[in-house]
Amino acid sequence: METRITQSFGLSYPIVLSGMSWISLPRLVAAVSQAGGLGILATGVLNAEQTRRAVREVRTLTDRPFGANVTLYFPGARDNARVLLEEHVPVINFSMGKGDWITAQAHAYGGKTIATVTTVRHAVSAAEYGTDALLVTGHEAAAHGSEVTSMVLIPSIADAVSIPLIAAGGFADGRGLAAALALGADAVAMGTRLMSTRESPVHQRCKTFAVEKDAQDTVYSSRFDGQLCRVMKSRGSARAIRRGLDLKRAFFSSREIAAMLGVNHLKLTISVLASGWKNVRQLAHLANAFKAFRLATTEGDDERGVLPLGQATALVRDIPTVAELFQRIVAEAERAGARVATATAVA
Repeated sequence: METRITQSFGLSYPIVLSGMSWISLPRLVAAVSQAGGLGILATGVLNAEQTRRAVREVRTLTDRPFGANVTLYFPGARDNARVLLEEHVPVINFSMGKGDWITAQAHAYGGKTIATVTTVRHAVSAAEYGTDALLVTGHEAAAHGSEVTSMVLIPSIADAVSIPLIAAGGFADGRGLAAALALGADAVAMGTRLMSTRESPVHQRCKTFAVEKDAQDTVYSSRFDGQLCRVMKSRGSARAIRRGLDLKRAFFSSREIAAMLGVNHLKLTISVLASGWKNVRQLAHLANAFKAFRLATTEGDDERGVLPLGQATALVRDIPTVAELFQRIVAEAERAGARVATATAVA
């Protein structure tokens, strides 16, 4: 298959691994890239040195193009971004912040950038400062998707910009890939589907959940981590949403984040408090969410933890290898395209 994304990024297939914390680790990233897609390493819960080691590990596992992401409002994100630039990572995916400086420095060594967006306004802004592609995240996606469904968001942004689009949110098979291409995208990103593969490090219970759950088994709320976020319905998510912002829990959870990132907890707390009440609220939500995500993804704990899960879980029915999945998706997309061609052929 050939699209602007496969041509620009050197891929065999227009399929991208979403950068998921505790899931999009080197082995899964490399498996996706080796199979012909674009693996994206998640760095949000890594400190700078861990990020550097992870990038180098990916390179020992594959010589194919790969990427890494940075969520710019996370603590330590700018340090991670600098590591990615120093390591000349081929593709840097950034979100929740302006990545013009990342784009300029990546272009200097021949790298490319992808901005994650959920609105037309942010898409236009990212295109204007030179990002190479947009990862357009619709309402159906796990975690932080748009309030607008992929069916509407993708063509709206395709009409507003001229750069390639990667559609995320609701895509798990070849029919979805064909639909995304028809809507104006050049590739799809998959999180829930690629989380549920043999190479994925996510806890086995999470893979079982993805196979068993349906589209109605997710919930979309801003009370979990302070932003509109889609997660699996469970006792853990119901409790987290009912509780909402809990500053006391956030303080203790932030200790874990500080230790994870290798930063001084007191300094982190002071810098957060100095950043204003709006940021304090958001980062407090984030502290509690980090711990809940970790408990779910690494321990399979849906009582205390919370699992980000997209509506595409309804289409996940098995746990194949990445290579097997890609072959199936491509074959399904070709059949879907043939059906459309037959249906629209002029007699």
